[in-house]
Amino acid sequence: MRRLPDHRHLPATRGNNNVLDKSAPTSSVRASGPLSGFRIVEFAGIGPGPFACMMLADMGADVVTLDRVGAKKSMKSVAGRGRKVIELDLKDKAAIAQVLDLLASADALVEGFRPGVMERLGLGPEMVLARNPKLVYGRMTGWGQEGPLANAAGHDINYISITGALAAIGPKEAPVPPLNLVGDFGGGALYLVVGVLAALLEASRSGKGQVVDAAMCDGAASLMSFFFDMTTIGRWTEGRNQNFLDGGAHFYGVYECACGHFVSIGSIEPQFYALLRQHAGLTDADFDAQMDRKAWPALKEKLKAVFKSKTREDWCKIMEGTDICFAPVLTMSEATQHPHMVARQVFVERHGVKQPAPAPRFSRTPSAVREPEGAEIAAVTKAWQAAK
Repeated sequence: MRRLPDHRHLPATRGNNNVLDKSAPTSSVRASGPLSGFRIVEFAGIGPGPFACMMLADMGADVVTLDRVGAKKSMKSVAGRGRKVIELDLKDKAAIAQVLDLLASADALVEGFRPGVMERLGLGPEMVLARNPKLVYGRMTGWGQEGPLANAAGHDINYISITGALAAIGPKEAPVPPLNLVGDFGGGALYLVVGVLAALLEASRSGKGQVVDAAMCDGAASLMSFFFDMTTIGRWTEGRNQNFLDGGAHFYGVYECACGHFVSIGSIEPQFYALLRQHAGLTDADFDAQMDRKAWPALKEKLKAVFKSKTREDWCKIMEGTDICFAPVLTMSEATQHPHMVARQVFVERHGVKQPAPAPRFSRTPSAVREPEGAEIAAVTKAWQAAK
């Protein structure tokens, strides 16, 4: 596997190093990823849309972000890396005409407004696809383009609430939001990326574009497929903290150590469970009943006491790297220093900000972190038209 380039020493742009500068030179990091040559127009937003476009830009796509006048995007933004940023007033009809000219040479569009907003701007799918029939039109919303809730406001916590996901996460007393990873980024951004890439692949064969309706509630529900399957075969019950993957089982969970830090274990398979017992000294015959749900609460209490007897560092020396399925529970700052993460260069540094490197990795066309830069729409449109 080719090593990712070290981006810690990219040349600084002229002017304020924290704000996009239209006079800044193009980033010295070349677009070498598998999407190099693909042109994507992003309508600025927050959350899953920008994250999806960050992934596309990391993979080499030429992503142009259309933002409001005076937005002054920070160069330090993780999700905003790798873009050309153009500031426009989309309420200006002349600006809309310029956007349509730009889209005529684009491969894909990504927008995250509420249903109907793009249509009112004169940039809906019908209008845009008339100018560019091969364009992939990616739409990122919480509730989708239609349905009783389509026009309602919402956030990740709401979108995952109606999928069965939130009800399954947390202690018995109450559900706990799993950050905004399940709806916004897992069910939203990643499904949008998959949808856009699939539609681009199909368009290369058919010559026809289409709309990709990526709704966070749809994606979060799709992520629950495994658990619907497990429920069907009787291996999952609708209740928190009583299943083998939700903290109910003593062999799959998080335990506090003597130092106040935590470790995680996932010793599901019998051979891994045997190693857990061996390394933790679990000689009590009660631990023979690994899959007896009725025994889980008592065994969990016993295991709590065992892990509380040593520090996290002690347990790492005993268990890390074995087939117990063990790992220390690290904070974000600790994660950047973990030897495995350092060896794989999972994190890079830009402008003093530690951040995840591009993922996944490609052996022949590696992704790269590129700097954002200010741009003018006329210049980008001319360059895209010349490249067609």
